[in-house]
Amino acid sequence: MIAPFLQALRQPEYVHVLLNPLPVYGLAVSIIGLVIALCQRSRPAEVAMLALIVFCGVIAWPVGHYGEEAYDRALSLSDEQGQAWLKVHAQRADQFIFYFYALALIALAAILAPRKWPQSALGLTSITLVLAFVVLAMGGYIGYAGGRIRHREFRREPAPVPPVAQDEH
Repeated sequence: MIAPFLQALRQPEYVHVLLNPLPVYGLAVSIIGLVIALCQRSRPAEVAMLALIVFCGVIAWPVGHYGEEAYDRALSLSDEQGQAWLKVHAQRADQFIFYFYALALIALAAILAPRKWPQSALGLTSITLVLAFVVLAMGGYIGYAGGRIRHREFRREPAPVPPVAQDEH
């Protein structure tokens, strides 16, 4: 029972599918929690949500890594439309992944800086919240293309013209 699961964990496409919702879903939950924490003026709750935002930003690295590792296999398993969506998905991920890392750094600063400069807490937390909304939208944009690679039922419009440089994967 556990052996097939452990074997699946050796496949980058499987690991990518397991991990890819974490940055987006985690950010959505974090944003809701951070808004509540700010409204209640609860610094411990803010720190908990900021820590979750750090996690969501950092977990984008293995998501991207395993996505790149799975690219060729996913390309070979996809139909023509799916291949076009895969190329767009990969291009968007490459374009926006660094914003997840920047968000993680800013959230970490919002946790640590107020220890030395307490007045910075509200400003840094607010900046983190705004950036989290922006990065959540970027994650949705990346995921929009990703969801259409193997799911024909979600393809309501023709596949976009894939970027030329993306064929190098």
